[in-house]
Amino acid sequence: MTEVVYPGTFDPVHYGHLDIVQRAARIFDKIYVAVAESSSKKPLFSLKERVELFQTAVKDLGLQHKVEVLGFSTLLVDLLKDLGINTVIRGVRLFTDFEYELQISLTNYRLAKVETLFMMPSQDLIHISSTIVKDIARHGGCLKTLVPPNVEKALKEKFQKVNY
Repeated sequence: MTEVVYPGTFDPVHYGHLDIVQRAARIFDKIYVAVAESSSKKPLFSLKERVELFQTAVKDLGLQHKVEVLGFSTLLVDLLKDLGINTVIRGVRLFTDFEYELQISLTNYRLAKVETLFMMPSQDLIHISSTIVKDIARHGGCLKTLVPPNVEKALKEKFQKVNY
């Protein structure tokens, strides 16, 4: 059985993330979406909320049999060791993403011989980032082509509670 971990903050999950999951599901038997706590990034959604949002999105795609979503607050290499997996997928959109992701992948390889596969989202989704999604939501913009309905609803609720 081929297994891979797709780590990230996913604050929030968007169609670019889901595109990578769908495409990885054609390559791997099992994908673990590892949602990082990332308290240093000060996420809008809690770890529990981000895991639940991603789980619902995966279920809506009909991939729950191939994808397991879990939260983690350790080093990625420690999670991989616990799962018995040494391969990760990292999404990259732009060259600037690649530079940062390359540093992480080289460090993970040095720490634990973790192999990293880079995947780009489909061309029509490559412009989407969680930061852009949150900015659009904060200002009441249309999110229909950027995030699944459950995420759109959660963003609207979150920004109704927060005064910006």
